[in-house]
Amino acid sequence: MGYLLLFLATLLWSFVGILVKSASAMVDSTVITFARFGFGIVFLGLYIGLKDRGFKLRFNLKWVWLGALGKSCNYFFENLAISIGYSYGNILVSPMQTILLLFISALFLKERITGRGWIAAFSCVLGVLLISWNGMSLSVLLKGGALTTGLYALSAVGVAFHVLSQKMLIREMDAGNMNFSIFLLCTLMMSLPLPYRFAWPEQFSIWAFGALVALGLITGLSFYWFTQALRTVPFSVAVIVSNCSILFTVLWSHLVYRDPISIYLIAGVAICIAGLLLLSLPMRQAKVKGYESKAV
Repeated sequence: MGYLLLFLATLLWSFVGILVKSASAMVDSTVITFARFGFGIVFLGLYIGLKDRGFKLRFNLKWVWLGALGKSCNYFFENLAISIGYSYGNILVSPMQTILLLFISALFLKERITGRGWIAAFSCVLGVLLISWNGMSLSVLLKGGALTTGLYALSAVGVAFHVLSQKMLIREMDAGNMNFSIFLLCTLMMSLPLPYRFAWPEQFSIWAFGALVALGLITGLSFYWFTQALRTVPFSVAVIVSNCSILFTVLWSHLVYRDPISIYLIAGVAICIAGLLLLSLPMRQAKVKGYESKAV
């Protein structure tokens, strides 16, 4: 069962790019972000309600609020970047997040960065640069590529805060109620700009609306399934399988939107995955809980 949940979570994450791109044809990034959280808490609430027969929400903890703020920024900037760029662009968030967390661990948590850590960080930086460049000329890169990369960097900062919040909260809350508490706050936060940003689409699209619902399903269930999978699946296997979502993301974007796949993109993806694996595989099982916060 654990392997099935791991595969489902990984597969769901790989569809985020094409779904956001589809939804952006009808609504903007603010509405997409609100819908991801709004539909997400509906699906997660139903799942927890049927499974655990109740909720234990906590809003009196600062890390719940910081996690919600971080996750809101993560989704908003990611959705905005995908809307104006390629649908596979969100593959940049994971290596950027890894670099940020590595330095946060060293500077604020006073954890020592090993030689493997520095090599992994360099690999992620090199991979991000190759993916961002993707063979574009300097003029094209300055017009669009640099902007979307900057937005993904802001998204990665949000992910880092969400990861830290889950690392702090996992001792006090179970994964289901922790995610539900944070996503509920995210929904409320993203509802604030809606009166100023929302506009009825000129043409309603069933496909775009279905994409919004599907994004909510992914938000609500994938994190929970991944956490449950880690209870039975070896950590090394979980790392390898979950990082395969990057490959699937690129594949779906090419099949659905014909986004170009260049040698630079392939090389960047390979180097990023190598860096992520190098950093994660040597970790001991005792550190699994810190990984439960993987971002989508």
